[in-house]
Amino acid sequence: MATVTSKNVQLNGVMQVPGDKSISHRSVMFGAIAQGKTVATGLLTGDDCLNTIACFRKLGVDIHQDGDYVEINGNGLDGLKEPSEVLDVGNSGTTIRLMLGILANLPFHTNIIGDESIAKRPMDRVTIPLKEMGAQIDGRSNGSYTPLSVRGGGLKGINYQSPVASAQIKSAVLLAGLYADGVTSVTEPELSRDHTERMLRAFGCTVQENGLKKSLQGKQILKGTTINIPGDISSAAFFLVGGAILPNSMITIKNVGINPTRTGIIDILKSMGAKLTIDNVDENAVEPFADITISTSNLKAVEISGEIIPRLIDEIPIIALAATQAEGVTIIKDAAELKVKETNRIDAVVEELKKMGANIEATDDGMKIYGKSLLHAADVESHGDHRIGMMLAIAGCLVNGDTKIAHSEAISISYPGFFEQLDKLKVNN
Repeated sequence: MATVTSKNVQLNGVMQVPGDKSISHRSVMFGAIAQGKTVATGLLTGDDCLNTIACFRKLGVDIHQDGDYVEINGNGLDGLKEPSEVLDVGNSGTTIRLMLGILANLPFHTNIIGDESIAKRPMDRVTIPLKEMGAQIDGRSNGSYTPLSVRGGGLKGINYQSPVASAQIKSAVLLAGLYADGVTSVTEPELSRDHTERMLRAFGCTVQENGLKKSLQGKQILKGTTINIPGDISSAAFFLVGGAILPNSMITIKNVGINPTRTGIIDILKSMGAKLTIDNVDENAVEPFADITISTSNLKAVEISGEIIPRLIDEIPIIALAATQAEGVTIIKDAAELKVKETNRIDAVVEELKKMGANIEATDDGMKIYGKSLLHAADVESHGDHRIGMMLAIAGCLVNGDTKIAHSEAISISYPGFFEQLDKLKVNN
């Protein structure tokens, strides 16, 4: 349990957030199946990404890590060996779903598991198309839930229509198609994160784009490369909202990833009236990055729905907190995907913010938030979800007194050192 003690707090300073989690996962995975050495700098050293490294080591990949610097010595897909142990992804949905796309190509047997949260999360969204391509995958509810058993190889390309906009589904199918016979394509109802497409190109793969359809020819060979991983905008989001809603605050976050498929949080904060500027933009890197500065703002309510949702799905918990401090009624809808995250984030966010005095209610696919709420200290619960834990810590800075967050250790999944960083920025008015 962590305790956030606050009295008339402001947040001021210049900071950096850890490396982007999505890009960190992919750097290790793509390096593991590429030919030659891959070097990644700025790697997120949170639990999720360390689990990805551990899984590929069990598959026989030579990986050297020193803090946020990692070298992956790949020997192509054929360099992966049948593991003698079960692969354990811990809490990482990205690890298991993307790895299934890789394991689907391997002509040997693998067992893969995760923690209690992963055991509740639907895997059929990726196992269905992978089975269609020819992989043998079994598990609870016919391969819908972990633990899963995979025997791959001999895949055929497919033209897959994804029922939801999900970078994990898209990535799993494209990774399977990378070594399949023929062309594999994925069409989404809306645009999801494009980190996989960008990284495939950085490793020398050709990916075709036609609107919401992404395609690649099978039997392509990836070549090791160097990846500079920018700061994670999903982690930066907590401090961006903190800087906007706490009095007399100003925060500059350096070297933050600004991939257009991830900047929904910036668009929403601007539409709410946040005083936010972006400087020192570098768009020539594999993943663009910039410095972002935000200061105390008078926020107003907005409606958040439709195609922007996939671009900010992980930021909705902290956006909900921002909405409690905005003038008017904020409506979030088309976000049913939140129900199958680390926890049911719709219910969990509403439950915990209500404990602190927020006027907020859950809907079938989102929330309705009435501002402005005068929050108070309370004993709250992360539900084992790192993003809810960090949201509650920022909420704790708004109140006078002690906010006690149960199961706050979940925050280390994506942001080790979060509380130390928060303490460095805190200044009493």
